[in-house]
Amino acid sequence: MVKRKRHNHRNLRIWQLGTEIMKDVYDITSNFPKKEDFRLTSQLTGCAVSIPSNIAEGSARTDKAFNHFLDISLGSSFELGTQLIAAHHAKYITDLEFKELDDKNNEFQRMTIGFIETL
Repeated sequence: MVKRKRHNHRNLRIWQLGTEIMKDVYDITSNFPKKEDFRLTSQLTGCAVSIPSNIAEGSARTDKAFNHFLDISLGSSFELGTQLIAAHHAKYITDLEFKELDDKNNEFQRMTIGFIETL
């Protein structure tokens, strides 16, 4: 019989950092123009929520399934990075906001890739 290892997502640093990123995205998009509500704002918040949500959902599964959910979370993080570039280019976020959130997102990616390698 294979013993199933469970992870408490709230104790995982990647989930905690993903949640910080999600909150930061909600904060910065609250100042976006209304015309972006169903475009860039929706895309940014959607993938930002996906990052910690997929970690939480996957943590209750087997390590093989968890790995799949971590891959989805990581994909959402890379998508977020591209959307941040668009928001910065449109001047919806400042240079400092972009740098801080991009740095945090890059750290999430490094940590998640490292965590996947331990499963």
